[in-house]
This record gives sequence, C-alpha cells and structure tokens, in this order.
Amino acid sequence: MADGSEKWMTAVTDVRPNRIVARGYAIDELMGRITFAQAIYLILKGELPSSAVGRLLDAIFVSSIDHGASPPSVLTARTVASTGADLNDAVAAGVLAISRLHGGAIEEAQRTYLAIDAKMEAKGLGEEAAAREALDEMKAQGRRVSGFGHRLHTQDPRTGRLFDLAAELGLAGKHVLIARAVETALAAQLGKPLPINVDGAIAALLCDLGVPPEIGNAFFIIARVPGLVAHVHEEKTRMKPMRRIDPVNYAYDGPADRKLP
Repeated sequence: MADGSEKWMTAVTDVRPNRIVARGYAIDELMGRITFAQAIYLILKGELPSSAVGRLLDAIFVSSIDHGASPPSVLTARTVASTGADLNDAVAAGVLAISRLHGGAIEEAQRTYLAIDAKMEAKGLGEEAAAREALDEMKAQGRRVSGFGHRLHTQDPRTGRLFDLAAELGLAGKHVLIARAVETALAAQLGKPLPINVDGAIAALLCDLGVPPEIGNAFFIIARVPGLVAHVHEEKTRMKPMRRIDPVNYAYDGPADRKLP
C-alpha cells in the first residue's frame, strides 16, 4: 500500500538501535563464544550447530580455501586486479567465475545423493543397488556425475580427511555411504577408478547435516573468498600491471613444507 503499512518480512536479522540480532541471537553475545563456521551455519540454517558440527564445517571451509593460481576464479580475479581495479571488484570477478563447471559440483553432487536416497526409500534398495540404477539412468540421459575425479589428484587428500573427521565426530551418515556406493558403481561403469573429490565429499557431508542443495555451492564460495583476496593482493603488490597472465607457466616460491607444532 502507498502508506507503507504492508511490509515485506525477513527472518534473518533484526537490527534496532544499539542491538543486532541474528536468527534470534544477539551478535555481541555470540562474539567470542561461537566460531565463524558456527555463525555461518546459524545464518544459513537458522539454528546454532553443535561444537562437533562447527568443527566439521571449519574443516570443510579450510579444505577449499585455495587450490593454486590456475583455477578460473583465481585467473579471473588476478586478471581484473592487473588492470588496477579495486580489491572488491577483482574478488567479485573471481566469485562470478564460480559456476556449474567450476565450484558448482557440490550442489549437483548433493542432488545426485538425494535422488539415490529417494530411490532407496521408494524401492527398498540398498546404497549400491540404488547407486548403480541411478548411474545407469544418468548415462542414458548423457548426464555426468559431479564430485568424482580430479584433473590433478588421483586421490584427493582432502576427501579422506573430511570423511575421517566426520566419522570421529559421529557425523558421517547415510549420504557418506551413498557417496562411497557411487564411487564403486562409477568405477564399475567406467572400468577405472574415479575417486570422490573434495566437492563430492563436502556434498555428502552437507546432505548429512541437512543443508539443502540450493545453498550447497555457497560453502565453496565462502571458503574460496580468502584465497581470492590473497591472490588479488599478491597480483597488485608483486606483479606488473596489465600483464598477460599465462594460466600454467607459473612456479611456487612460498615457504617450504611445514608441520603444525
């Protein structure tokens, strides 16, 4: 109405004079008492997670914080930074390069796992039988399976660590089993192993945590932003402006391998 009596509603954050409330919790009371990962879960899901869920989410974000100088999002961000663009513009450009084929595998893998789960429920099938049937259907439709295989890693080191931590925390559920069943069925279908990559692992864990696939890729975007900031800052402080960036002709000269104390 013209008088402004009709208001649109939000359940995310309530801001009043001298008070900021996120999902019902005062921000200043959360500060120093929950981790950033727990705060992200709260703002996205609406409820505070347990400390165990917070630890797993921390590991998920760490696992995807960066993956070198050659991914499309990093190349895009560095190219824009090379023009003299501001930090926010260059980072935004990198985020915009994250899409279905780069960083989008989490949502697609979640949808695959959830479809297999539904098939198990509807037909009374086990994980392996449902996975084989789903993969046969996807092959007939010309659809690829997201979350498996990697252009560089024959065994993604992040996958095992995430699954081990989830098991240790008691958070590895049926979607981890489904992901393993897909891995087995896919190897049989292709005649060669195609291991679960970090996106496929994250997808399984997010399904087990009840995170809807519509926001699954947000976990990749949130994780990757600090890496993009680091690359943009390096580009602006270390490289000549307006350079032609070769996506493969680069070398690492940072610290040698280090161990946590």
